[in-house]
Amino acid sequence: MTALLSRTGARVERLPLSRFTTLGVGGEAEVWFVESHEQLAEAMEQPYRILGGGSNLVIADEGVPERVIRLSGPLAERDLTPDPALSDDTWVVTGWVGGGVPLPGLIRQLQKLGLSGLEGTVGIPAQVGGAVWMNAGTRYGEMFDGLHTLEIVTPEGTRQVTPDDLNWGYRDSGIPRNHIVTRVRLRLRRAAPEEVLAKMDFADQARKGQPKMKTPGCAFKNPGGVSAGKLIDEAGLKGSRVGNALIAPEHANFIVNLGGASAADVHALLALIRDRVPVPMELEYELWPAPGNA
Repeated sequence: MTALLSRTGARVERLPLSRFTTLGVGGEAEVWFVESHEQLAEAMEQPYRILGGGSNLVIADEGVPERVIRLSGPLAERDLTPDPALSDDTWVVTGWVGGGVPLPGLIRQLQKLGLSGLEGTVGIPAQVGGAVWMNAGTRYGEMFDGLHTLEIVTPEGTRQVTPDDLNWGYRDSGIPRNHIVTRVRLRLRRAAPEEVLAKMDFADQARKGQPKMKTPGCAFKNPGGVSAGKLIDEAGLKGSRVGNALIAPEHANFIVNLGGASAADVHALLALIRDRVPVPMELEYELWPAPGNA
């Protein structure tokens, strides 16, 4: 399909969603590339989904019927200039960082600027908006460690909030599903770039045993503090394969795409794990569409 322009100038194109996910699976949908709040408001006039970095996500081979929104242009730009009214010798409050900004590149830039607070998110393949929406992180830190202000677009309009306004917690921002994080301002501590880099390297060590192939990330949350990967391994499932999807030999809580895998392959492996592991486990992935929905 040739790209079209909406009435407000958003680029609209029917595309395979597999190109936007870290797993590399997913059928087609109508994708809206929005660069302004006006374009975003138009895109939200019909049922929609917001797609950021595409991790923790398995999209059906049939795609989804809703519009899929991607933040681009000014909504994918960053201003890390310290706000003189809110910054001092210890803390920096930045300008606005767009929800469409890739998180890995942002973390590298913060390190070079000597700004500390988000090192624990190193290596997470997300965009800022999605990472904030789910409060992405690792055992060494999370997105809400470095937030000052959030701009959220809802079906009713745009509002700005602080972390204190939200009931956030572990992997949860408290932001409703149909709300979109369009921009944030960061609050970070001044530090030597070498100190920030050392913290990034330390946090990154925890990822060394993870597979390097296409993957959505961890498949299941750890039940009751027990390692989901250990439970899957003990069930004898490490290395199991359906089609071109594989339970990774490096870490049993990861499903990888060997090349040309389908969403159906991944769903079959998830079903196998749930059938063979005796402990109920909550899925880490978001499924599009959700089970039972057309």
